[in-house]
Amino acid sequence: MKKNNIKLMQGNEACVEGALAAGMRFYGGYPITPSTEIAEGSAQKLPKVGGKFIQMEDEIAGMAATIGAALTGVKAMTATSGPGFSLKQENIGYAAIAEIPCVIVNVQRHGPSTGLPTSPSQGDVMQAKWGTHGDHPVIAISPSSVKEAFDLTVRCFNLAEKYRTPVILLLDEIVGHMREGIAIPDPSELEIIDRKKPSKDDKNYLAYKVEEGEIVPAMAGFGDGHRYHVTGLVHDESGFPTNSNEIADVLCTRIMKKVEDHVDDIVAYEEFHMEDAEVVVLSYGGTARSAKSAVKKAREKGLKVGMFRPITIWPFPEKQVKEFAKNVKGIIVAELNYGQLVLEVERVVKGSADIFHIGKVDGEIITPNEILSKIEEVI
Repeated sequence: MKKNNIKLMQGNEACVEGALAAGMRFYGGYPITPSTEIAEGSAQKLPKVGGKFIQMEDEIAGMAATIGAALTGVKAMTATSGPGFSLKQENIGYAAIAEIPCVIVNVQRHGPSTGLPTSPSQGDVMQAKWGTHGDHPVIAISPSSVKEAFDLTVRCFNLAEKYRTPVILLLDEIVGHMREGIAIPDPSELEIIDRKKPSKDDKNYLAYKVEEGEIVPAMAGFGDGHRYHVTGLVHDESGFPTNSNEIADVLCTRIMKKVEDHVDDIVAYEEFHMEDAEVVVLSYGGTARSAKSAVKKAREKGLKVGMFRPITIWPFPEKQVKEFAKNVKGIIVAELNYGQLVLEVERVVKGSADIFHIGKVDGEIITPNEILSKIEEVI
């Protein structure tokens, strides 16, 4: 990596750079604060690498266009914020059952509804998992720095391609609009995963048949020579709809298991001063920056405090949380909402440690001193 490659940029701008590095060649979306820089950057840069940008009439169409592009074999992305994320849910569910890899960026802002468009929030955490109807797995990842906005966008594309699923990058206004100096890696330094495609000569290709030893079916791109059916209905291995209860069970179970059975590959997290911690602050995204600062201040006072940061929000790193909860007195969950991920922590911990919550819904960040005060209160 060249030392002179350091650039000052926003998290949103780093997200675009990461997407391009991962191979994104289509962006379909609709501008909305605080994600607009992602659309702007994609519009400026995609034509230079042979890609396509299209601004649709609304967020619903933006998600549909992204799915359509992904079906042709192109790596595709869209970005939005809370109100637009709500509108995209039906098509996210479609991508889940049809197993269409794509990346959805949600730069979270205050809500509900129009809320405070320029203020930060982490109020879409539960929506990321439960926003669509029906049962299907969700992969959602939350960066805490501009560098991670780049790195984790690449990771989102890799996971989408590997597991043939929509993947959500849960940014927030803090990280999206924050500026930091980052070094853009040389392409040769990046691990890039592409979907497995069938041979053009495979006359027996079935669009939804998982070959032995594979996690997901090989995916032919529209126009590559294979004709197959895509639907949001329950479908058999050929892609055609069926009313068979047995096939419905096999399909839906397989879609769930392809993520459930590979959580160790998918889940990422950060531990900070956890080795002797009596109290742990669990935080994510932009709020984790305040949490880490608070833990440093607490350590300077001689308090045995650590931080656990879920980088992968969904699937939740429950194995890791369950393990450290056995050895601590209390867990403080700090998040910019009225109480969302804390519910998942309570479910996993099951009373083995006391749970405390710091939340805000006034459009302001949670400060390090506010978290430090809670630490001192708990200890």
